[in-house]
Amino acid sequence: MAVLAEQQRQLHRPLPLRLIFPLLFVGVYLSHLTLLRLPYYWDEAGYYIPAAYDFFRTGDVIPSTTLANAHPPLPSIYLALWWRSGFTPTVTRTAMCLVTAIALLAVYRIGILLNGRRRVAAATTLLTAIYPIWFAQSTLAHADMFAAAATLWGLVFTFAGLRRAPALWAAAGCFAVAAWCKETAIVTPLAIVLWETYLCLRSTGEDRRAHLRAGLVMLSPLTTLLAWYAYYRYRTGYILGNPEFLRYNATSTLSPVRILLAFGHRMLQLFAHMNMFVPVLCMLGAMLLLPLLERDGTPRPRITPADQAILYVVLLANVLFFSVIGGALLTRYLLPLYPLVLLLCVSTFYRRVRYWWGLVLLSATAFLIGLFVNPPYKFAPEDNLNYADVIRLHQRAIRQIVLHFPGSTVLTAWPATDELTKPELGYVKKPLAVVALANFSLPEIQKAAASPQEFSVGFVFSTKYDPPRLLMDLGSRNEAFDARFFDFHRDLAPAAIAHLLDGRIVWRDDRQGEWAAVLHFNRPQVASLTAP
Repeated sequence: MAVLAEQQRQLHRPLPLRLIFPLLFVGVYLSHLTLLRLPYYWDEAGYYIPAAYDFFRTGDVIPSTTLANAHPPLPSIYLALWWRSGFTPTVTRTAMCLVTAIALLAVYRIGILLNGRRRVAAATTLLTAIYPIWFAQSTLAHADMFAAAATLWGLVFTFAGLRRAPALWAAAGCFAVAAWCKETAIVTPLAIVLWETYLCLRSTGEDRRAHLRAGLVMLSPLTTLLAWYAYYRYRTGYILGNPEFLRYNATSTLSPVRILLAFGHRMLQLFAHMNMFVPVLCMLGAMLLLPLLERDGTPRPRITPADQAILYVVLLANVLFFSVIGGALLTRYLLPLYPLVLLLCVSTFYRRVRYWWGLVLLSATAFLIGLFVNPPYKFAPEDNLNYADVIRLHQRAIRQIVLHFPGSTVLTAWPATDELTKPELGYVKKPLAVVALANFSLPEIQKAAASPQEFSVGFVFSTKYDPPRLLMDLGSRNEAFDARFFDFHRDLAPAAIAHLLDGRIVWRDDRQGEWAAVLHFNRPQVASLTAP
């Protein structure tokens, strides 16, 4: 009987993390196999890869070939170490698969700590891995996955024992790493500090001292981040990045109307976007049912009220913070929050629904559909596999320019300006001359028409996903708010651009609501002779 009891305990004991991690890495790597060779995309090309490449070449943590904006340097250092084995997108994306696997391991561990059931932890990890936003970000070299991985491990140690000194300092260390990956990750430990302060004020005796100690230790990540800003100030003369970066991401976002609109966007992004509404609605429905009983007659486990409180504090603090800070409403800023929402959903399924795995399969199906099918509203291509369509469109367009118009000056907008001038991004072998536009709206095209700058080729593309007008369209009033607060604009169609600039379309392609075109213009050119 003793042997049988021991076997039962072994059966219910969680698998060692050292055995789970290789499975997660292989799963992430194989599921992204067709994406590993894609060149760099959008903010990767605009900042993160150039910054890391500068460190790789010079060893300087302050970028020189891209706009320095006070982002901490850990992602650049990590990528530069990997590039010793080869500077290619495949190496970069493999390195990001490793970071994603580390983050998913933390998701699994949080599930074990908060619910105690391997099946709940495994289901949460699986849903996180295939959630469209998480899946798309899994190989993109943005700082957000780095910060999410470190933040989630900080929460692992937080839930493992916030009252024990080793776990407390381990949590603070992980949060410090997260802040050195991306400065906005500091909001999570500061939220825990506020919560511990609240508990401290309500407690007495030893409990009060424990809450006070936890709050003080959780402040330590802020000191490490301030050390980075002090160094950055010493090197550049700025504290929070250059003035334009600070204006776009902080000072221009402080309008009460803008904050309220951003809060609404953030709530939808967290609980509804990319089919997240499926598990959330299922959770709300399941909460109407009574808890199920285990075989021994006890209710199925739930996340304790104390742990739930920390989850809610972290979720609310991040949503409020990113409603105030950040010029663009990018969903990747919320990356560490999605696993927490999914854990609440799956834990509720397991506790209250007999065939709970059916709701997990329904959620997984919704997420897989969201990976390939665009939603009927505006969204960023990096929220699902639409970003790969954009990259492939740009590759094909640039190939046309290189083959048929070598040596031409190209009229285009960011990020194509970087794609054409920086061979390290993977689009061209030699830099091309460009004339830059802000976008392809009517005012910008009119400026180009009146410009004396010489260009004979245009590379135009969709800078915003613009879905067909459906019942979910909120009308011109909503567009006016988006244009005022969130940089919304409408791109002209390639035919209209060609007409206004006296040109013709020589190549065009469309993919999943995204388009790109190459134009040739009848503009005077200055020829020059060079000696052979």
